[in-house]
Amino acid sequence: MIWLPATEDIDKSRSRRLNTEGLTGGKSTSNSPGGEVSGNKARSEPSGMLLTSARSFTSLASLMPVMPPPDRKSWPKPPKYPERTTAHRCERVAKPLRTLLPMLHEPQPKSSEFVQRTAITCRVVSRRHWNSSSRLCLRHSPLLWNGARHSGAIMPKPVVTRFAPSPTGYLHIGGARTALFNWLYAKHNGGKMLLRIEDTDRERSTDAATAAILDGLTWLGLDWDGEAISQFERAPRHREVAEELVALGKAYYCYATPEELEEMREKARAEGRPPRYDGRWRDRDPSEAPAGVKPVIRIKAPQEGETLVQDAVQGDVRFPNKDLDDFIILRSDGTPTYMHAVVVDDHDMGVTHIIRGDDHLTNAARQTVIYNAMSWDVPQMSHIPLIHGADGAKLSKRHGALGVDAYRAMGYLPAALRNYLVRLGWSHGDDEIMSTEQMIEWFDVKDINKGAARFDFQKLEAINGVYMRASDDRALYDALIAVLPEIEGGKEISDALDDKRRAQLLAAMPGLKDRAKTLVELADGSKFIFAARPLDLDEKAASLLNEEGRAVLKSVLPDLEAATEWTVESLDAVVRTHAEKTGLKLGKIAQPLRAALTGRATSPGVFDVLSVLGREESLGRIRDQIG
Repeated sequence: MIWLPATEDIDKSRSRRLNTEGLTGGKSTSNSPGGEVSGNKARSEPSGMLLTSARSFTSLASLMPVMPPPDRKSWPKPPKYPERTTAHRCERVAKPLRTLLPMLHEPQPKSSEFVQRTAITCRVVSRRHWNSSSRLCLRHSPLLWNGARHSGAIMPKPVVTRFAPSPTGYLHIGGARTALFNWLYAKHNGGKMLLRIEDTDRERSTDAATAAILDGLTWLGLDWDGEAISQFERAPRHREVAEELVALGKAYYCYATPEELEEMREKARAEGRPPRYDGRWRDRDPSEAPAGVKPVIRIKAPQEGETLVQDAVQGDVRFPNKDLDDFIILRSDGTPTYMHAVVVDDHDMGVTHIIRGDDHLTNAARQTVIYNAMSWDVPQMSHIPLIHGADGAKLSKRHGALGVDAYRAMGYLPAALRNYLVRLGWSHGDDEIMSTEQMIEWFDVKDINKGAARFDFQKLEAINGVYMRASDDRALYDALIAVLPEIEGGKEISDALDDKRRAQLLAAMPGLKDRAKTLVELADGSKFIFAARPLDLDEKAASLLNEEGRAVLKSVLPDLEAATEWTVESLDAVVRTHAEKTGLKLGKIAQPLRAALTGRATSPGVFDVLSVLGREESLGRIRDQIG
């Protein structure tokens, strides 16, 4: 049996310290609660030590009768650790606590062995590991978290972010950036990102839009934790909280008629002030309600002072409460307003950090009123600036305000689009190109700029080109095949693909990707593989295959026919030798060759084209142009 102080003694002292007389074999002094004597120098334990508050130990003490302390010699001695780095000291704290935390979840009643192990573990922590670095560890180190919870424990909540799109249209580029920021912040902190579909607008919400949002997130590589949550399906919970607020006196039923509300608006306009509800039912008895009027529920917003929104990006933003008015949280048909549903859902989902566009900043004040009325913790908010066009105007379709599916059809790689989006409003020094792992490591909402970011298609194309050139040939080939049905001219290529041409397309990747900035350009550059003979020449190619150009083809053809190997290197050597023999510059030979082989004046390297097409096809195309 292990001795612990009696519950009533702890409750009386309210000192939030342990009486360690039984734990140490010594006696506590009145001027040093929790201090230890017994031949050793007295030491005082910190009041904030993990799991050593009076409240935490009350439950343990109540399980056991008050017993005389055992002989001190019976206690196992904690191991001695040499002084090491901060990381080692944090681990010294974590080891005994990782032993303790699972014990707290053992089923009741706790055995005497449990109580003894708990007391020993706490003693190891309190006596040997409490220092400044340990306090830091307890507050911030993931060594201690591992998902365990206890009401008396001092430990950080795991970060939970959410992305909450409305399925009334596609996943636009601004929403994609918001999702990316939420995803990165959750990953950076070892937390979760949840997905909530805000489908309360039943007239505009569609299943097709929901599917497009999920597909867009998946294509971007932004996964979410758990199942996607439908806000509409949680309507009963929203009503429950609204009615609870009424019961608490924090909200009320309003029976104002449409005519009365219109009268208030007209009066406000006449007086040159914003329309506000005048609160006529705030303190009025519902028994006075007019017949036939279904009430709404309005929050009792504070009427004086201001509401503070502490924002990680915008700083502290203060809203005069007189401007908030008693806004509606539940409509007369029983459906919740957006303002109310968002708060209830974020609370119930355990959201700790809200990252969204700064067009929601004014909503944050009203939502804070609801949080406070329910005595709920307000999540840390970060309102990020919106995306503008390159000219500084609000982003529109001409600037790039398109759905993620449109960027896929334009041939952008998801990794490149992620890289570009993360740089819209956030930066890490001068780094332009960064891996996903680097984004996760470096990202912090505190580094987001307050000013609006500008969307620049040229920069996006440049970044996409970098990613394409760095891509593995097979991966790029697979990406092209996947997007062919969605891009212009892609269906013709897809229909023409057989085993031979698939192999040719894959072999052409090294030359194609060096000249393309998008998958659309890559597909366009590959069309020479699928061209039917005789080739249709574009205007520039036709000008190259004039009488002089055909003469060059006629002179180089025998040397190509005599080539013993049909590789890039051997063909390069053959043509260069012919150039030296005839006194022609290499370009004078390569240009008509390219035109004859591809029907265009631009293409991958001419020797790459010869190699990809193969001997018979290449020689046949040259002969076609000689006539």
